[in-house]
Amino acid sequence: MHPRTDHLIDLALDEDAGQGDLTSRAIFPEGHVSRAHISAGQDLVLCGVEVAARVFARVDPSVRVRVTARDGDLVRRGKRVLEASGSTASILLAERTALNFMQRLSGIATFSRRFADAVKGTRVRIVDTRKTTPGYRALEKYAVRCGGCRNHRGSLGEHVLIKDNHIAAAGSLAKAVRLAREAAPHLSRVEVEAKTLAEVRAAVRSGADAVLLDNMTPPQVAAAVAVIGGAAIVEVSGGVRLETLRDYAQPGVDVISVGALTHSAPAADLSLSILPRGR
Repeated sequence: MHPRTDHLIDLALDEDAGQGDLTSRAIFPEGHVSRAHISAGQDLVLCGVEVAARVFARVDPSVRVRVTARDGDLVRRGKRVLEASGSTASILLAERTALNFMQRLSGIATFSRRFADAVKGTRVRIVDTRKTTPGYRALEKYAVRCGGCRNHRGSLGEHVLIKDNHIAAAGSLAKAVRLAREAAPHLSRVEVEAKTLAEVRAAVRSGADAVLLDNMTPPQVAAAVAVIGGAAIVEVSGGVRLETLRDYAQPGVDVISVGALTHSAPAADLSLSILPRGR
C-alpha cells in the first residue's frame, strides 16, 4: 500500500466523521456489536478492498475484517468482497469512507478493463495520464493497472515530454529537444508532442525518441506513422473514446494514452449491509 494512503484515509475520515457520528451515538449503546458485509451491485473489476479494510482498522482496530476477493478480480453482481464484525458504531462510522475508496477505484479498474479488452489482439498499450484526482494519483494509477491497462509517467520528473507550451517558450521544437537532451539523464527518453505532420517531421529530424500525436484523426495518425517510419515510439493521445479506440489501434501505433481512464470513470456500485440481529 502506498505510504500516502493512510494520510488520505485520515483526511477522508476527518472530513466525514471529524465530529463523530451523531446518529449512531444516539441509537447504539457502547458495546453494541454487529456483522456486516460489502457486496457488489454490478459486475465489476474490484479495486481498493485492502484500502477499505485499512479504513476500518484506522477507525477501530478491534473491528475484525475479512477480505473475500482480491483487487483485480472480476466480481459478479451480488458477490461479497469484504466482511466486518465488531462495534456497530465503528462499522457505520467507517462505512462511507470505505465505500468511497472502493467505488472510485473499482470504477476506474472496471472502465480500464473495457479499454484493455477493446485492443486485444493488437500490439497497442493503453496507458493513463496525469489527469487524476489531486493527491490520489498513486491509487488511481494502481486501479488502472488492476483493470489491465498501463501507466504513463506518474510525475513530471519521470521522463521528458516536450509539449506545445515548452516549444512556444523555447522558441522552436528543435531547440527544446536539444536543450532537453543536454540536461536530461542519459537513460531518459525524450518525447515530443506533435499536432501536425510538419511538427511530426520536425520531431523526427530532432531525434526524438517518441512522438505523441495529439488530437489527430485516424487517417492523420496513419499519415504520421508513415512519416515516422519506425524512427520513434508512436503515442496517440487526445479525443480517443472507447467506441473509436480500434480505429486508432492501427499498425505502427505503440501507445494510446487516455485521460478518461481516471477523469471520467463512473463509480462502481458497491454497498455495505448490516446483517439483522440474530443472523
